[in-house]
Amino acid sequence: MRLFSRIGKIFKSLLPAPFTIAVVLTIATFLLALFLTTSEVTGFNRVIEIMGFWEEGLWNPPLLVFAVQMMLMLVLGHVLALTKPVDTFIGYVTRFCTTTANAAAIVTVLTICVALFNWGLGLVFGAILARKVGEHAARNNLQLNYPLIGAAGYSGLMVWHGGLSGSAPLKVAEEGHISSLMGDILTPQQLAQISDPVTPSETIFGSMNLVAILLIIIILPMFMYLMGKRSKVVSVLPEISDDKEEVPEDVRGLERLDGSRIFALSIGLIITSYAAYTAVIAYQTKGLGFINPNFINLLLFGLCLSMHRSIFNFLKAIDKAIGGASGILIQFPLYFGIMGIMSSSGLVEVFSDFFVSISNETTFPIFTFMSAGIVNVFVPSGGGQWLVQGPIILQAAVELGVSAPKAIMALAYGDQLTNMLQPFWALPLLGITGLKAKAILPYTVALMGVGILLFVSILLLF
Repeated sequence: MRLFSRIGKIFKSLLPAPFTIAVVLTIATFLLALFLTTSEVTGFNRVIEIMGFWEEGLWNPPLLVFAVQMMLMLVLGHVLALTKPVDTFIGYVTRFCTTTANAAAIVTVLTICVALFNWGLGLVFGAILARKVGEHAARNNLQLNYPLIGAAGYSGLMVWHGGLSGSAPLKVAEEGHISSLMGDILTPQQLAQISDPVTPSETIFGSMNLVAILLIIIILPMFMYLMGKRSKVVSVLPEISDDKEEVPEDVRGLERLDGSRIFALSIGLIITSYAAYTAVIAYQTKGLGFINPNFINLLLFGLCLSMHRSIFNFLKAIDKAIGGASGILIQFPLYFGIMGIMSSSGLVEVFSDFFVSISNETTFPIFTFMSAGIVNVFVPSGGGQWLVQGPIILQAAVELGVSAPKAIMALAYGDQLTNMLQPFWALPLLGITGLKAKAILPYTVALMGVGILLFVSILLLF
C-alpha cells in the first residue's frame, strides 16, 4: 500500500489542470508537425499552414456534434442518478454495508454494473452510493474506512469504455464515421479492409469484451473485499445530509405543468417507448448497430423525465449536473484542433509507421493498450482520445493485419484504466463524498494494478 500511495502522490504533484494539459499537448503537436512532417511550403508559411489545420479541426462540425453527444451523456447520466427511484435503491443497499470489506465489495460491483450502462450515471451513482454508505456508518456508529469506499465508488470509471456508453465503440458504430475519420489518411483499398460501421456486436458484445466484463465483475469486488479486510479504520465520515425534495412555489396557470407528475411521466414514457420502438425496428436490419450516442441519449432523456417527479425537479437536477460537463465543453475543441493538425499535416502517418515498426500482430494490441493508458493521463476523455489516437491505431492495424474491433477495444481498455490516476473525472466524486484525492489515490492505483494484469491477459488470450 505504501508503494501505491507514493505513485499516487507522484502523479498528483506532476499533473496540472486538465485544460492546461490540453494546451500543452496542442503546442507539442504543433511543434512535432512542424519538425517531423514535410510540405510544399516552408518557413513562416508552414507555420500558418499548420495553424490553418488546427483551426479547421477546432470547428469541425461533425466533431462538435460529437462533443454535444458526450456532454449530454454525462449530464443525463448524472440527472438519472439524482432521481427518487435511484435514491430509494441506494438507501436499501446501504443496509447491507455493515463493514468496510462488504461495503467495498457491494459498492464496487454495483458501481461497475451501472457504469457499464452509462459512464456518467456510473460516476455519480458510485459517488452518491459511497456517500450514503458513509452516512449510514455515521448514523449507526459503524467503523469504516471511508476513503476505500470512495475509491470503490470510482471503480466504474475503470470499466466504462467497454460498456454501452463507451465513446470509441459507439462512435465507430455510426454509419460513415470511419470513412469520415480515415478518408484522408487511408487509401480506398485500405479503407475497404475496415467494416464501416464496426457494430457493437464486434466490440462491446464481442466475446473478448464479454469475458473481460465477466472477470471484472468477479475479480474487482473480491479484490476490494480483501482490501477492506486488511485496511485500517478511517473514522472521518461525512455529515448526514437532509435531502428534501423541492416543490415550486406560487405557481399559476400553465406553470402548474412544471410541477405536474402526470405530465412529466407521460412525456418521459412517450420518449422512452419511442426509443424502444426504434431499437426493435433497427435491430431487424442493423443488429446491435442501433446502439450509438444518439440512441443512448434519447433513452436517458426519456428515463430522466419519467423517473423525476416533475419538470421542476428535472430542471433542478440539470442545474446540479451541468457543471460536470464544463471540461468537455472547453477541452474537446482543443482535442479537435490536435486531430486537425495530426491528420492534415501527416503526423498520423509518422506515428503509425513508428507503431508498425515496433509491433507485430500479437504485440500491437498490448502497445495500443499501454499507449492509450499514457495518453489518457494527458487527454482525460475517451471521446477526445479516440479523435487523437483512433486514426493512428486504425492505420497501424490495417498495415499489420490486426482486427480493427480488437484494436479499438485495446484503446478503450487503456483509456479507462488510467482514470484511476487521472484526477479530472474524480472531481464530481470528491465533491459529493467530501474526500480528498490523496485519500483515495492509493486504493485506485491498486485497482489499476489489478486491471493491468486482467486486460493484458485478455488481449493476449484473444
